[in-house]
Amino acid sequence: MAVRFVLLLCLLAALLPVAAGASSPPPGATARCRDGTYSFSKHRSGTCSHHGGVAAWLGASSPATVRVAVGRTVLLGPRTRSVGCRLGVLPDRRCSPGAFYSRLTRAVLCGRGFHTSSVRNVPQSEKFAVEREYGLTPGYYGRSLEIDHIVPLELGGSNAIANLFPERANVRPGYHVKDRLEDKLHQLVCAGTMSLSAARAGIARDWPALYRRVFGAPAR
Repeated sequence: MAVRFVLLLCLLAALLPVAAGASSPPPGATARCRDGTYSFSKHRSGTCSHHGGVAAWLGASSPATVRVAVGRTVLLGPRTRSVGCRLGVLPDRRCSPGAFYSRLTRAVLCGRGFHTSSVRNVPQSEKFAVEREYGLTPGYYGRSLEIDHIVPLELGGSNAIANLFPERANVRPGYHVKDRLEDKLHQLVCAGTMSLSAARAGIARDWPALYRRVFGAPAR
């Protein structure tokens, strides 16, 4: 009798957290972001890119983080300025020419085990430095301002300051529109319908123009 009572208590203890259900993820969510939101991304690359990265993958099919050797940073152009940068829809190429990692090849980026959280590394001090270069007061702007990768991590973009610039949400087209282009370019590169070098150069040079070419409509 005593043994049955103990077993019953253990069973109840195991079931209580499930019954409580205090913070169950919404149906279909594939990841929990570091800011507490959930992502429904299906291809993993870029998941939670504007929400602090992935805090936890959800579901049985969640991939294990694969650490990769990124190699050296390769600039897409000379970086000739670090003050007085022009703030606009496009990065000031004198300050932010764009850059990528030499060892993040198409084979690596399109591999099943790759996701951007394994290479994302932009400390807050670097974000503040970008804001200063563009004439902004260093601070926490929330969702109104994103320190964005010019060449996205999905395309092997570097975390170096030459590949970062401030994107404002209230300026059209904003970073949410660029996100759609980044996801599509990753798909095109992995499908073999666009070269990785063309995708990197195009998004760094004029991403709204590339958006129009890819989607057949203006970036809005």
